[in-house]
Order: sequence, then C-alpha cells, then structure tokens
Amino acid sequence: MANLQVRDIDNRLYESLKNRASKEKRSISQEVIYIIEKYLARPKSLDVNPTEEFLQLSDSWEDDRTAEEIVASIRDGRNDSIRFTADHELFD
Repeated sequence: MANLQVRDIDNRLYESLKNRASKEKRSISQEVIYIIEKYLARPKSLDVNPTEEFLQLSDSWEDDRTAEEIVASIRDGRNDSIRFTADHELFD
C-alpha cells in the first residue's frame, strides 16, 4: 500500500479533521481516506461550476412582459401575501 504524507497543514483544519474523526470513531488517517474516497466517488455532474451553469441560463427566460411589468407583478405578489399578517401562525 502507498503512503501519503501531508505537511504544513493549518492547525484549525487539523483540529477540525481530528474532531470529525473522533466523532466517527476513526483515526485521523482513516478519516482522511474516507473523505478522499467519498470525494472521488462523486458523480461527475457535481464538478460543474454553479456560476458557469447560471451564466448558461442567461437569455433562456422568455417573457413578453417588460421588466417594469415583471417587477410590478413581483411586488403585487408580495403585497398580497398573508405571510406577515398578525394571524399568521409563524408569528403567533
């Protein structure tokens, strides 16, 4: 089996890793191997940059309304909401 040595690890990162290993009842080495295996086993679709995905969506929304009409619609929806009324159970 191969060996891996990591040098100059930040103390906070090491403590975090140590705490996580302790909670999972693993050694630090076992925890590092677990994290690496879990990361490498992820589906490739998770490697997509969310910013790039968002930018690909630009100009993909089609709406016949003007920007002002869309904003007015959003504001009207907020004003008609019962979410912040006194009778709403969240705030009772």
